[in-house]
Amino acid sequence: MTQRSLLMRGLWFLAIGWWATPVVINLAWALNVTIVLAPIGIKLINLVPTVLTLAEPRSFTNPELARGQHSLVVRALYFVFIGWWLSFLWANLAALLAVTIIGLPVAIWLINRLPFVTSLYRFHG
Repeated sequence: MTQRSLLMRGLWFLAIGWWATPVVINLAWALNVTIVLAPIGIKLINLVPTVLTLAEPRSFTNPELARGQHSLVVRALYFVFIGWWLSFLWANLAALLAVTIIGLPVAIWLINRLPFVTSLYRFHG
């Protein structure tokens, strides 16, 4: 996959990303506090960088990219004890910073690391 142009990603952020990201973050967190819907919540969190700036996620069709991931058991235990609450705080701080010009670079950095903070999922190669 190739990244979309900086202009396209900037326009997306200005039109949709800045307001849709907090909605997706809080919906994902609400799903994460339920046992049954947590897998959907985690998938939504993994999509947050794409929602914010149309950043392309890494593909697991390439074994080289998937090699650095933690096991599902480790990721699940991390999520249960740390990821669900830390991701909520992390994501809402990022969403708050994203609406300010000064905080935007930090917000993008935080959002790009949100999948890892939530479930140790490495979003970028």
